[in-house]
Formats: sequence, C-alpha cells, structure tokens
Amino acid sequence: MGLVNDDGLPDGTASDSLRTFGAVLKALREQARLTQEQFAPKVGYSAAYIAKIEQGKRFPPRDLVERTESVLGEAASRVVGAAARSLTRKVGLASWFRQWAAVEEEALALYAYECAVVPGLLQPELYIREVCERHLPPLSEEQLERQVAARLLRQQLIGERPHVMFCFILEEALLRRHLGGAAVTSALLDRLIYVSGLRNVELLIMPLRQECHSGHEGAMYLAETPDRRLIGYIEAHDTSLLVTDRDAASAMQHRYGRMRSEALSRQESRSLLEQMRGEL
Repeated sequence: MGLVNDDGLPDGTASDSLRTFGAVLKALREQARLTQEQFAPKVGYSAAYIAKIEQGKRFPPRDLVERTESVLGEAASRVVGAAARSLTRKVGLASWFRQWAAVEEEALALYAYECAVVPGLLQPELYIREVCERHLPPLSEEQLERQVAARLLRQQLIGERPHVMFCFILEEALLRRHLGGAAVTSALLDRLIYVSGLRNVELLIMPLRQECHSGHEGAMYLAETPDRRLIGYIEAHDTSLLVTDRDAASAMQHRYGRMRSEALSRQESRSLLEQMRGEL
C-alpha cells in the first residue's frame, strides 16, 4: 500500500520543485518582514492557502507571481517568477484531468452537473475509495492511495477560496443508489449537508421525477476564468474534453441555467439530504 505522510500526501507526491518554490516564497516573505497572515490578504489568498504553497503542498496559481510584485517588490517578484517557471506538478491526478484541475484552481466560479458519480470536490474519503476500487483495469494499492490523497487535497479549494462561487446540481438517483452501502452513503450525505451550508456553495438536487429536464446530454462542468471567459469540461471513460469555443461554452451555460431552475431549491435540497440521512 502506498504510504501517506503527515501532510495527507502519498510519499513522493510533493515534488522537489514545489518545495523549492515554497521555500523561496517563504524566504522572500520573511525578508519583507511579513507574516503569512499579513502577506495573504495582500495577494488575495487565505493564510491557509499561502501556508500550503510554502510547504510544497499546493501548486501556486499563475497570477500569484504578478500579485507579489506590489507586495514584495520587483526584484523579489522576478525571483518568484523564475522559481515558478521551474515547477512541475506531481500529484496523483489522472493525466487527462490535470488541464481541468488547473482551470479549477484559478476560476472565479465553478458549476457542475452530475448524473453518473458525485463530483470529486464533494466526495468523502469512503466514497472516493469505493469509486477507485471499482476502476477498470484495477488500480495498484499505490495508485489507489495516490488518487485518494490527490482528490482529498483538491477538495481544499472550496475552503481556501471563499470568494469563489461553487454550484453543484446532483441527480437524486446518485444518492439513492447507496454506492458502497450504508456507511459510505452516510458519510456522503454528511459531507453534502456540511458543504451545502457554506456561503460560497449552492448545492441543488435534481429530483427523480422531473418531466422538464434539460440534462439529457449528460454530465458537464463550467468555469468562469479570471478574464471572464467560460470554459466547459466533459469527461467519460478516462477521457476528457475541454470546451473553449465560446458558442459551445455559451450553450452549456444556457443548459446549466435551465437545469438550475428545474432542480429543487437550495433549502429544499438540503431538507431532502437531511431526510435521506435520517432514513439510514
């Protein structure tokens, strides 16, 4: 079985280049006599997020280098930029997913509709393991542990980016399926109830019986980028498609808007989750 260190990452997943970047950023921050709590709001991120970057546990967003110039100075910003250019991402994310993961980290808003599996950002560890256990061809123990750790790490986006809007539409059937049994479903419902209470999250349930349903084309994801563009994402069977065409992304946005009106309201969705939790 792949070992997991104290940081929640499998051994070897935090690359030397990430640790080096973190050390450089920390040294320059301290040289400027700024604590993480003082530095973080000046560059538009939380102190916890900066701490993760300095510890080599998070891949820094692209605009961090630009934001450091006004805080640390031009010379320091050039050093940070040079360190950023040497970075490599070594986390347990599938190669076909990494491009979307990078979009997620910089998005101003994220939207997801799922009819096949609960989105990775919402999955508790027990559910993640059930999904990974059913992967074909089967994963090795090391591969499984890397994927579990990477997904849990990625979920920190919701807490670390409180100004980003996350909207999820889930089919009720996903929750009624009881994937993995009662214990897994209980953990899943607890996670969804908790997340649904966050101010930056809108979690909506699409009821089992819905005569007007615009999600017939399948699962989809949308992100609003820092330059106010929409990027779509579709995946299935270990392949994915990034939708950058403006007309296609716009059509996805229209379908998503229609589905938001067809799903249960935010409060109705939370009540249904609590009801299902009580039924277990």
